[in-house]
Amino acid sequence: MKNLAHETAVLDKTLVYAKNYIEGLSHSRVSASATLDQLRARFLLDLPEAGTDPCEVIEQLVRDASDGILGSAGGRFFAYVIGGALPASVAADWLTSVWDQNAAMHASSPAEAVIEEVCGTWLKEVLHLPASASFALTTGSQMAHVVALAAARHALLARLGWDVEKCGLRGAPEVRILTSDQYHGSLERALRILGLGRDALVRLQSDERGQLPVDLLQATLDGRPDVLSVVVLQAGDLNTGVFDNYKDLIELAHSRRAWVHIDGAFGLWTAASDAHRHLVDGIERADSWVADGHKWLNVPYDCGYVFVADRDAHFASVSHKESYLARVDTARDPIDWNAEWSRRGRSVATYAALKQLGRKGVADLIDRTCSFAGQLVDQIGALEGGEVVWRSEINQGLVRFLDARPDAGSADHDTRTDAVISAVTASGEAFFGGTTWRGQRCMRISVCNWRTTSDDVERTVAAVARAIASCRG
Repeated sequence: MKNLAHETAVLDKTLVYAKNYIEGLSHSRVSASATLDQLRARFLLDLPEAGTDPCEVIEQLVRDASDGILGSAGGRFFAYVIGGALPASVAADWLTSVWDQNAAMHASSPAEAVIEEVCGTWLKEVLHLPASASFALTTGSQMAHVVALAAARHALLARLGWDVEKCGLRGAPEVRILTSDQYHGSLERALRILGLGRDALVRLQSDERGQLPVDLLQATLDGRPDVLSVVVLQAGDLNTGVFDNYKDLIELAHSRRAWVHIDGAFGLWTAASDAHRHLVDGIERADSWVADGHKWLNVPYDCGYVFVADRDAHFASVSHKESYLARVDTARDPIDWNAEWSRRGRSVATYAALKQLGRKGVADLIDRTCSFAGQLVDQIGALEGGEVVWRSEINQGLVRFLDARPDAGSADHDTRTDAVISAVTASGEAFFGGTTWRGQRCMRISVCNWRTTSDDVERTVAAVARAIASCRG
C-alpha cells in the first residue's frame, strides 16, 4: 500500500503542475528564458547513488526545467509548424502512458490495435483518401516518408524482378526521386536511411509560384525513360504553403509508370475543409501520402501518418514475423505496417482528438487558423517598415522588415528582419522563426494551434510593433 500511495501521490502532484501550466499559457512567456549554461548546470549532475522519492523527482524536474520550456502549447507560438494539444488528446496520451502497452500487435494490446484500425478509417475519411489504402502511425512525417518510400522502392524494383528486401540495393536497378527544389529536408534524410542516397534526388526548378512545372517533369521523365522513378509532390510548402498541380502531374507521372508520393505534413489537412479542399484536388490519385498529427490535428508530439495505395507493397516492405510473436488471424498488427517494433499506442491520442473535434471541428480548426495566419501577415506587413513577402491561402506566410536608411541594401534588410524576430522572441510575448526564401531573410508565420484566438493575434501584432520600435531606437 505504501508503494501505491507513492505512485498516486506523484501523479496528483503532476496533475496540479499540469493544470497550473495550462492555465498560465495565456499570460506566461512564449520563449524560454533559461540559458544553455544554466540548464546544463542544473541537469548535468552526477547520478545519485541512492534513489530519490518520486515526488521530489517531479518537484526538481519542474523547478529546473520550467524556464527552459517553450510556450509552444499556447496560442502565440508561430514558429515552425507546431500545433498545441487538444484536451482530449492530452488526457488520452496520459492514459497511454498509464496503460503502458506495447502497441506493436493485437496480442500485446488488443484495445489499442483496434483503436488504431479505427483511426486509419477515420483519417482516410477526413483526408478524402482512398478507403482501400493501407496506413500506419509513425513518430512523424520523417518516418512516414521512410515507410512510404520503402513501399515505393519495393513496388518499383519488383517490376524488374528485384527482391530488395532479400537482396538489398547492391547491384539493384537505379531508382531516382524527382521533386521540386522546394522539397523538405526530411525527404533527403529518408533517402539516406533507405540506402538510396542523396544522389538519387533530382531537384527540379520550381516556377514563380513555387510549383513543380509539368513540362519540366515531363522532359525529365522522358529523358531517361528506362529509370525507375518516384515523383514527390508538395502539399503545403514549408514557407509559402503552396500546393502542386496534382491532376496534371499525377496523370503525367503515372503515364510514365512513376510512383507518386505526397509530402503533406500539414497541407494534407486542407482536404478536411470545404473552403480549402480545392487546393488538394486530384491528390487522392497518388500512390502514397504522409501527414502529421502533431501539427494541424493538435495531438501531442510523436505522431505522424502514412497511407499507401498499394497495400501489398506496403506490407512486403516493412512487415516481420517471428515464431514467438502471437498472431490473431483476423486482427491487424501495427508491426506489419511501420518500421518500429516495440512502440507506444500513439493512436489513442489521435482517436481522442478526432472524437473531440468530429468532422466539423477539424474543418473549423483548419479554417480558423488559416484566417488568423492571413490576419497576422496583413497586419504585420502593414507596420512601419514591414513588407508582405508571401500571403498564403492557408496557415503559412512570410513578411520581412526593411531598413529605412536611403542607402540600405538587401543585406541590411536581412539584418533588420533578423533583429525584429529576435526582439519579438526576447519580449516573450510571441515567438516566430526566420527563414531564407529566394535569397532574402523573412519572418515565417505559421498558425496551427487550436488555442490561438483573435486576442492572440492582436497582442502579437502589438508585440511586433514594439519590437520594430526598439530596433529603430
